[in-house]
Formats: sequence, structure tokens, C-alpha cells
Amino acid sequence: MTETGETMIGLIGRKIGMTQVYGENGLLYPSTLIELGPCPIIQVKSANGKDGYNAVKLGFLESEKVNKPERGITAKAGMPPVKVMREFRVEGVEEYEVGSVVRADIFAVGEKVTATGTSKGRGFTGVIKRHRFHGGDDGHGCRSKRVPGSSGGSASPSRVFKGKGMPGQHGNKRNSVKGLEVIMVDPEKNLVMLKGAVPGASKGIVVLTKQP
Repeated sequence: MTETGETMIGLIGRKIGMTQVYGENGLLYPSTLIELGPCPIIQVKSANGKDGYNAVKLGFLESEKVNKPERGITAKAGMPPVKVMREFRVEGVEEYEVGSVVRADIFAVGEKVTATGTSKGRGFTGVIKRHRFHGGDDGHGCRSKRVPGSSGGSASPSRVFKGKGMPGQHGNKRNSVKGLEVIMVDPEKNLVMLKGAVPGASKGIVVLTKQP
């Protein structure tokens, strides 16, 4: 496989974990280490073709545990099946070709990126933990310490408004964090370090995209 993708806007990776690093000003910052790529190009879509738009589909982590449609996409490209596939819009597709590999060096130290991942699932939780409600007073005889209280009107409007904070599933949702600074890039080890926290647990899939 050849290497390409200098103007690629994003890459797929896996969160390794968090640590701390000292900045040039001597302050200690929380940071996240990500295994980023290498990502082979599985498919190239052109605005002049049947797809009608320019995009590049990347793969990450070879795996045999994939369904038939996903296996068919990689088989058409003459590549082994992959666990994760993501599509990235691009302005032009002339410089991309199926089988080429995109690596972590598309990002540079000091660059701002957006990290997208799936937050940790915390199951069914109440309003205190899920929506940070204040809760009832700690006075004598309090029976409403961790309950939501009144959730709707009486005679009017006689219903609960949509979007009202209620108990329910907490976490396990797609989240993005913008403006994270790249503080280290190691293309040989496929590693990128970001200043700050990234959504998800360790070994979770993360997508990094460049900010315009």
C-alpha cells in the first residue's frame, strides 16, 4: 500500500487512556493518548459518479467479525475486513486511491481538532446524576431529597413539556469535544496526544477531525 492523504480532514483511532504532561509554562495539564490509524482507504466516492458527492471511506482495525455487507465493501477493494469504517467528506478525490494508507502525520503539533466518541454508559439514572438537579432540602422530615419534584402543570397545560429532565438512560451516546490541542504526534508508533479529555472509555473508538 502507498501512503497519501495529506489533505485528509480526519482519521479513526482508539483511545488508550489519560495521563498528565507539563506545558512550557510549567503547568500540569490533563492529556489523552490516542492510537491513531494507520487507516487504509477502502472506498473513494466522487461527485461525478453514482454517489453524487466527494468522500473517502477509511478502515481501522482488521477483524473477521464483520457482517456480509461490510465484508463485501472490503472484498471489492481487495483488502481484509476491518472492524471500523468511517466516511469523510473531501473537496476533491484526485489525490486519493483505494489501498493507500493515511497515517497520524496528517495532524501537527499545536493544531486544533474535534474528537468524537461514545461516552461511557451509566445505565438508568435519576435526575440528580443525569441532569444535576439540586435536590430537596436537608431539613427535618424531607421526603424529596433525590426526586425530580413537580414535572408538569395542573389544569393548564395539563401535560409534561417535551425535553423535561427526567430519569432515564445516562451516557452511551455519541459526543464531540471541539478545540482540543494536539501536543504530540508520533507517526512511527501511530500515536497522538491531545490536551484535555476525550469522550469514551479506554479502547473506545475515537474519530479526530480537523477544525476549519
